Amino acid sequence: MVRALRSKTDVIVDLTELVFADPSLMLDLAALARRLRVRGRKILLVGAQPQIMALIEQVGLHRLPGVRLQGPSPALA
Repeated sequence: MVRALRSKTDVIVDLTELVFADPSLMLDLAALARRLRVRGRKILLVGAQPQIMALIEQVGLHRLPGVRLQGPSPALA
C-alpha cells in the first residue's frame, strides 16, 4: 500500500490471479482509493474474476469516487 500511495500516477491493481477475497480486502481497497483520491489520483481494478467482481459489486466498491473497474480479460472470461 505504501508503494501505491507514493505513486505519482493513478494506481492499477491487477486482480487477474485473485481467486478468493473477503470483505476485509474490499475495505483495504476502499481505504486506498480514498487516500489516493485525496492526492488527486484514482485506482483502477483490472482483471477481476466473476466471483471477485460479484464481491466488488456487492460491497459497492465500484461506486466509490476514484475507483474504476475493468472486467476480466477475454482469455479468462
